[in-house]
Amino acid sequence: MNKMRKSAMLLLAMMTCWTLVACSGNNGTSSNGSTGDHTNSNANLMEAKEANASRKKTTSQDEPAWKLDTTPITFDWYINFDWFNSKWGGNVVSNYVTKKTGVSLNFIVPAGEASEKLNTMMAARSLPDFITLGWYEDSVVKMIKGDMVLPLNELADQYDPYFFKVADPAKLNWYTQADGNVYGYPNASSSPADYQKYGQLFTSNQTFVVRKDMYEALGKPDMSTPEGFLGALKAAKEKFPEVDGQPLIPIGLHEFTETGNYSLESYLQNFLAIPQQKNGKLYDRRSDPTYLKWLKVFRQAHEDGLMPTDVYIDEKRLEKDEKISQGRYFAMLYQWSDFTEINQALYQKDPNKVYIAIDGPANDAHDAPTLAGNGISGWTVTLISKNVKDKKRAIAFLSYLLSEEGNKDLYLGEKGVTYDTIDGKDQFLPDVMHLLNTDRKAFDSIYGSSYMYWMLMDTNMKLAWMTGMDAEPAKQIADWTRGKTVSMSEFDNLDPDPTTKEGIAEDQNVRLWAETLPKLLMSGSDAEFDQLFTEFMNSITEDPEYEAIVASRQAAYERNVQKLKSSLNQ
Repeated sequence: MNKMRKSAMLLLAMMTCWTLVACSGNNGTSSNGSTGDHTNSNANLMEAKEANASRKKTTSQDEPAWKLDTTPITFDWYINFDWFNSKWGGNVVSNYVTKKTGVSLNFIVPAGEASEKLNTMMAARSLPDFITLGWYEDSVVKMIKGDMVLPLNELADQYDPYFFKVADPAKLNWYTQADGNVYGYPNASSSPADYQKYGQLFTSNQTFVVRKDMYEALGKPDMSTPEGFLGALKAAKEKFPEVDGQPLIPIGLHEFTETGNYSLESYLQNFLAIPQQKNGKLYDRRSDPTYLKWLKVFRQAHEDGLMPTDVYIDEKRLEKDEKISQGRYFAMLYQWSDFTEINQALYQKDPNKVYIAIDGPANDAHDAPTLAGNGISGWTVTLISKNVKDKKRAIAFLSYLLSEEGNKDLYLGEKGVTYDTIDGKDQFLPDVMHLLNTDRKAFDSIYGSSYMYWMLMDTNMKLAWMTGMDAEPAKQIADWTRGKTVSMSEFDNLDPDPTTKEGIAEDQNVRLWAETLPKLLMSGSDAEFDQLFTEFMNSITEDPEYEAIVASRQAAYERNVQKLKSSLNQ
């Protein structure tokens, strides 16, 4: 290792000397006016070439580049989620990874609105070394278009060909831009081939959950119909008006943002099994009669005092977490992974006061829900900034993280410390597993494994290491989603480029919908609801860019379909 570093330094020195000689002209005189030693220069040049050849031999698809240099380095890593509070160092996994690779991480997290922090850094062109954000964020395209991030494929070609061995070709193909480059790599991503191989094991985060003790006390009512849904909420409020001296909240939802609401858009639409395309043409699910009928159910819930205004106006993620931990919600249309740790803590106190998954809103035919599983787009993408302090170490570390070795280190930790080979399978040690299943907060603090650092997690790989990870209350919720999970990859990344006219218009339409949705819920009658919705639809369909938006989205959908077909042949 030291010999290789010395050779690289010697190469740099020799190339510098050769450049100085060349720049002085061809008269055999060095830059200080003395006569150059051509014999010595030729010898130096030959040595430099040999060093360069040696370097090329060690950077190949068969040998990870991170092993060539494990000297200490700290990268700044921006995580575009204000709830992310993990630190690097002080636990088994981060200490082990740093000892192994030499890399430490300094996480940067927005204190308030994530988009404001990121926009400020982009405007100042002061992006840190790594950036992780949702693949669906406009900022991804803006960073690429603004020449703020580096092509991963070019970095790999130059510094770490091993990247191409460990990166999934289908995912690289999916994220290849018009210029032929790949700028971001996803986490929690599953290709069509992954669905063929693991589909029966996949679960979804999209759930309708209720507080177990209250639900059972009400006689386990059917909440899949509008009447049953509203009836159960009313009954819960009447029977349990307070929880530890605070008002019960009959129904909880995801946070309302400037772009909409997960619970009342894709989640509800998926529970109702509303298609996203009909006969190969994209379908605007917002205009579906069944969807509008159920939105009116939530409007009625608001009118009946079953959904306090602050549920969808003021509450942020941390406020919701606090109320969930207090058991104040009777029911939630919510992403269950967001409160897994909280639900586990509730289970430890009283197994009857946890949240369990049940059948939620359904269409009139009671078709099974079509819940979103991991798509090929994944959840987030990670990019490398043009400001990165060390290109070679950065791409090498990224390759390590997305490789099976890196994923295993981040999930299982260090062998003999957090896991071992038991009954022929690599799995957590019993004491470690017990802590994971009983106190996730303590587990994270001590061990930091099970993807506490999730930026490049491969949720397909982890299936091989999940032995024993079927503890309640998570098991009941995860099991409920199995068989109802589908890939929706073909409907990802449909919005026009946000820097184009149609992209700007689409962004305005999305924000208009986000403003309209709460108004629909707070409307005084179904008639007022209909009027507001009609006004919204007229506003977007009369937009001069409407036809261009529809055409752009349809073309993107058709490209996605072809990409997914070709990925099966990768």
